[in-house]
Amino acid sequence: MTETRRVALVTGSTSGIGLAIAKKFATIGYDVAVNSFEDEADVAEAMADVCALGSGQIAYFRADLADPTDSFELVQSVVARFGQLDVLVNNAGIQKVAPIEELPPADWDRILAISLDSAFHTIRAAIPGMTERGWGRIINVASAHGLRASPFKSAYVATKHAVVGLTKTVALETAEKGVTANAICPGYVWTPLAATQVADQARAHNLSEEQVIRQVMLAPQPTRQFVQPEEIAEMAAYLCTDMARSITGSTISIDGGWTAK
Repeated sequence: MTETRRVALVTGSTSGIGLAIAKKFATIGYDVAVNSFEDEADVAEAMADVCALGSGQIAYFRADLADPTDSFELVQSVVARFGQLDVLVNNAGIQKVAPIEELPPADWDRILAISLDSAFHTIRAAIPGMTERGWGRIINVASAHGLRASPFKSAYVATKHAVVGLTKTVALETAEKGVTANAICPGYVWTPLAATQVADQARAHNLSEEQVIRQVMLAPQPTRQFVQPEEIAEMAAYLCTDMARSITGSTISIDGGWTAK
């Protein structure tokens, strides 16, 4: 159990990177707010996994982060349940792989709403309480695509670049208030989202799924290995320590050397 009680909200945390982060915070004794758009009955397995690791309180909060009101009220609901919010991890995101001329505007709008707009709304709701208490951590899960571009991912790349810019601005605005804001930029992480991208990329490039993994997805990643969700979770936990208090406004790459090129 941590000496100081901390409450963390992790959006999009019933699978993949978000679930790994929620598990990590539970392991170190945080009260954890788990989030998804699904009904609670549909995420029972993920919730059981998080609860089994935690000594703090674990609660589920359903919200559709494509809805600005849901995004803002999600933070309010967490504060009402736990009394405070100390750590906000904006992890929720979706993907669509298609040439820009074939990308439906509705998909563009939904990707930006979930991956970018929701981060704005949750941060806007969380900042006042954090600054009032003089301590807070905002961690935005961006991507190597927040620093580099790839074809067929116009909405995703635009969104992740914007998340990096948002992070830097928030860091500057809260620099003297005990709050840090950082963006973790993973390369390809093996998650359910990545598995979906394999099939999409195979269609886009007319390749087999095995060829996509080696020749497309891991081609920019010099290690030729997928990043594991737990690696992202460990970094998120470190950013919440007092020894990380001077890390703010940073883009932290965990990408197997992708952006070193």
